[in-house]
Amino acid sequence: MLKNGKLFLPPPKDGSDFKELFKQLAAAGAGRPLGADGFPAGPWTPELLAVAISQIDSNRIGVDLRTVQLWFQENEKGISTANIRWLARIFGCDDPVATSEWQMELSAAQSLLTAKRRESKKAGSSVAAGVPEMPRTATVDDETPSPAELARETDIKVPSRHLGLAMRSEALFSRGSPLNLPASVFAGATALGFLSYIAEIHSATYSRADGVVKQVGFLWAPNWTVLFMVFLPLFFAFVIELLVFWKHEGRLKLVAQGDRMQSDDVWARNVEATSYTYWAVFLICVFFAGLFQWVGVCLIPLLNGGGNYAIDWGKLAIVHPEIISVPETILFTGVAYLYMCLCFYLFFVGLILLYTVVHDLWRVGEASKSRPEVDYQGEINEIGLKVIRAIFRCTVLGILIAICMKAQSSYLTSTGENIAAWLVSDMFSAFHGRNNGSAGIGYRMPTHYSSLLIVISTCVVFLFGSIRLGVGGRFRVFLWKMSAVVGLLVAGYLLIGAFVGFSILLGVGVLLGTYGLFDPGFGQRRTSEVGIQSVS
Repeated sequence: MLKNGKLFLPPPKDGSDFKELFKQLAAAGAGRPLGADGFPAGPWTPELLAVAISQIDSNRIGVDLRTVQLWFQENEKGISTANIRWLARIFGCDDPVATSEWQMELSAAQSLLTAKRRESKKAGSSVAAGVPEMPRTATVDDETPSPAELARETDIKVPSRHLGLAMRSEALFSRGSPLNLPASVFAGATALGFLSYIAEIHSATYSRADGVVKQVGFLWAPNWTVLFMVFLPLFFAFVIELLVFWKHEGRLKLVAQGDRMQSDDVWARNVEATSYTYWAVFLICVFFAGLFQWVGVCLIPLLNGGGNYAIDWGKLAIVHPEIISVPETILFTGVAYLYMCLCFYLFFVGLILLYTVVHDLWRVGEASKSRPEVDYQGEINEIGLKVIRAIFRCTVLGILIAICMKAQSSYLTSTGENIAAWLVSDMFSAFHGRNNGSAGIGYRMPTHYSSLLIVISTCVVFLFGSIRLGVGGRFRVFLWKMSAVVGLLVAGYLLIGAFVGFSILLGVGVLLGTYGLFDPGFGQRRTSEVGIQSVS
């Protein structure tokens, strides 16, 4: 029977459940247009049916391919009320009367499937526990929502388990808009910049005891401007992109039957398993990097009027009280250090999440080897490539953050007038063979230590990802290029201020690292993708 140029089959009304009914209709190709020869075009496939449903004009959300695949599989998954409407449109050939009939037939078949499933669970519960199962007041649709529905449900649903520090920290990255966290960090840095302008310490100079006039303004310090306004927001953006991809797309491609609820539960357990790490990082960042460092570096020198620390915008009141008073400086530095320690806590949270994604992907890949009936190797390679690219970008940004911190600290101890002139002078000094004035007064430099911790942490995550995701022949050249750039950046960081001309090495590393943010494969992308497709 034909309707609107498509193969139409009337509802059988034989008491079949949804799985039985759908299997018959998909095999017959009900609702498919006729071929050029006037014969049926063949059975439905998950891909063809997903495209057909998504092309319905009034269906703005579409349907996820994984959802349609679940309908074809032998499982207990049913269909939601919303998708019954679209499937009825397909089987009804866009005829209003036929669509209405099919909608009633599909609803009855879904209700029968739910009843069968409930009875089987009752029987299993009675055998296992010897106690009849309490009746349920509502059923849950077993379909996997589309990515758009996933994002909305993630924002609305509240897990029943207690949210500890680990899950709350992870939620800052995975829930809401991907723009929220990077924009918040950028806004905080912008607010500090405005406050420094109001306090008149945005651009300020002072004459050191050896006669060198140095620029120590807040806006001239890259570890407070470029770091928090460029590098850290980009770092958060890359972590969020990878985390959302892994939770809502990558992981569901690899877990058995694409069970989203079970997948989310396993991911939550993986995050909670590292709760002690989150607490350790939180205590170190807030109390040691934040409170204790502020007291030792800013508060005590401001109150006592001295200290073996270089003068910067946070201690300008010691030498120029006419510009900013000590109480104003204490308040401003307190707010700035609080903002700084919270941002760096989130930075380390990002590294922990990167580690968790890599470890989770490795475990899922190992588990897939126990299911030889399904070949996941092609998808694992593709997802692994995407993960290592994101980790490389985050590693580059982490080292750039450390470079900003150490460069500013080294500049304050040098004889350069401002940090830009200091770097340019060092570059020209290397070509002309003269001293650039890098050697200065021997101040204490706690930032050297904290920046080294950042470099070590980011490189450890990159190394872990490289090892876990495979350094075989297929990705060997790809990973070696990444490792070479990371090694060059680390060398540039370690040698800041160590010899005349260090800025040349540093500049080359920064340029290559910046290029790697746009093309982490360094021209190897197309070759790698072809290799992945040949495996799958």
